[in-house]
This record gives sequence, C-alpha cells and structure tokens, in this order.
Amino acid sequence: MSTRAQIRFATREDGVSFSEHPDKIHAQFYRHTDGYPEGLGLDIAYSIVNNTSPDGRTWEIEELQALHGDLEYIYYIWQAYDKSTWISIFAGFGNGDDFECIFVGTPEKLLTKYGSQLDESHYKLNTNDDG
Repeated sequence: MSTRAQIRFATREDGVSFSEHPDKIHAQFYRHTDGYPEGLGLDIAYSIVNNTSPDGRTWEIEELQALHGDLEYIYYIWQAYDKSTWISIFAGFGNGDDFECIFVGTPEKLLTKYGSQLDESHYKLNTNDDG
C-alpha cells in the first residue's frame, strides 16, 4: 500500500501560524509512496540540512490547484530571505482539509525527532566537512 503525500512551499509571514494550512502556496510536489515522516519527512529535512538527496528519489511537480482524495500527509516548507527554514507536517486521510498538525520545526528538529530511532547513516546530521 502506498503512503501518498504533497509537499507545499509557503512564504514565512508575520501572523501566519506554522500549525495551520496557509492561504497561499507557491509550488507543490506529489509523492506516491513513503510519504510518512520517517520516510519523506527525513528526506526533506536531510535535503535542506545537507544540500543533497539521501537516496535519489524524485517528486512530481504539480499544478497548484491539483487535488488528491487519498493523501495521508501534507508537508509545508516555510521559507523567507534571512530567516531559517521550517517544516510543518499534517496527517490524516483524504484531501487535507481536516488533517491534524503533527510536527512543526526546523529540518534539524525533524531529523532528531524522526531519525533518531533509525540506524541509516544518511539521516544523521552532517556536522563536519568530511560528510
């Protein structure tokens, strides 16, 4: 069984909560499998922290108005110039309208929360220049 997810990009703005779906997004991608935080969540965080993909998986670029009725997770990547990047994860089943926020934090916090129980070395934070 597939675990479907969307990855959405939103701008960090004053007065917009990370734990609520934003009114505007700028881009979104679709992932048909492994959309759970211990899979896709760690891939996103690792990619942001280390500027590389841990396993070469790809995302499908979608039109902003694309809707899916079988999602299990929605990820928001919050960015703005001169501010740190944050990630929000929402979980549920359907199109996302009633999904619950299960995580808000920096990529490093996501790696710590969901990657700490895993042994795979590609989810460890890169703390030196040698990788």
